[in-house]
Amino acid sequence: MAILTNPIKKQVIQDLKTDMDSSGTHYYAVIGRSEQWDSADTVPTAVNSAREERNFRLGLQSAKKLVDLTFCVPRYNWSSGAIYSAYDDAQVGYPTQTYYVMNDNNQVYVCVQRGTNLAGQAQVSTVQPTGGTDGVPFDTADGYIWKFLYSIGASDATKFMSANYIPVKLQGATDGSSTASEVEQLAIQNAATVGQIIGYAVDSGGAGYTDTPTITIGGNGTLAKAGATVSGGQVSKVTVIDSSGTLMFGSAYDYATVSVTGGGSPTKPAKVRAILGSPLGLGGDPRDDLRSTAIMLNTKPSGDESTDFIVGNDFRQVGILKNPLDSASSVLFTDTTAIALKKLNFASVTSGFVADELITGAVSGAKAYVDKVGTNELHFHQTEDTGFTAFQSGEQVTSTAGSGTTAASNHITTPEIDIMSGEVLYIDNRAKVSRASDQTEDIKLVIQI
Repeated sequence: MAILTNPIKKQVIQDLKTDMDSSGTHYYAVIGRSEQWDSADTVPTAVNSAREERNFRLGLQSAKKLVDLTFCVPRYNWSSGAIYSAYDDAQVGYPTQTYYVMNDNNQVYVCVQRGTNLAGQAQVSTVQPTGGTDGVPFDTADGYIWKFLYSIGASDATKFMSANYIPVKLQGATDGSSTASEVEQLAIQNAATVGQIIGYAVDSGGAGYTDTPTITIGGNGTLAKAGATVSGGQVSKVTVIDSSGTLMFGSAYDYATVSVTGGGSPTKPAKVRAILGSPLGLGGDPRDDLRSTAIMLNTKPSGDESTDFIVGNDFRQVGILKNPLDSASSVLFTDTTAIALKKLNFASVTSGFVADELITGAVSGAKAYVDKVGTNELHFHQTEDTGFTAFQSGEQVTSTAGSGTTAASNHITTPEIDIMSGEVLYIDNRAKVSRASDQTEDIKLVIQI
């Protein structure tokens, strides 16, 4: 069975980010679908089909350009009493007991070694990792060893922190305008040591050990040392701390072997493997350290965004649309915001209409859902349920619910963007979200590879 490795996943995400950052491409967060999903308004799971995409386009209301994006990883707040795993190069994905945490100061740490008792059993973490911002691993009183990776600055926290995700990035060159957290992270990256052995996994504790064995590290690097603990005749743990109590990670290892010798006359030898850090060394690229295979995009529609966003109604779908066209000129649409709804204009309205109700053209028989009621105008959209018959200029338009009848429409306005143009990259079906004039949505979209 074939697999996609983390480097190719990272490359796909990086290519997407590069494309989004390009001045020649335009990505928009779009919202839509004001009508209920069904009689109970039960949210269906989005499916990857041409019909799903088409119906998504037909319900679009508004669009706002996406300009803020970053790599991201699942969020794990440090919690007293939790057990954390240590970084392990054999781990597939994220372990149940995560190996990194964010503390109360929005600082991110990776667990190099978790606390264990003499028998090698995992112990709970009781000391929150703090400090260590020079990047040197440090131990806490509960037996855990942590390494600081980066701090999440105030701006990134506002844009990209959510209940489930936190941002992670490779820090580029800094200058006088860079934030303290950016300068700090670059120093950590530059100080990272390539080829460190950051831990040891006891795959088999063996049997019959009556004394502490000697741990010898082989491979193509240098200076890695380790110490063993014996409990109940078995090697219960091997740590990066040598007999003198010094952390000895070594460096320049592309591969390594671990030999366990001595310890009396064991009846079964222990088997121990070395755990190597990420390619650039822990801290060299925290996207690798934390195995990021996702990107987060953020935008914040505020109020009606100069009438381009509907207020007084709701939406049930959020998505990403790349390079839509201007409906009037068929060239790339590049404005910051857009309304995606057609509009019926009237000389005067004799009685009120209500958002979400169905309207009908007296001559054409055209039907549509009302999205927004304005002064002598209605924004609307049509679906498979209403059909796509066009309204005619001059015809009476009536509410099928009987709540409003208008004078003849005098013209129909097309939306700012051509909803059938561009590429739909993401669809998220949600429970209804109501919008008000004083409301700001914090739309965070996560694309996982």
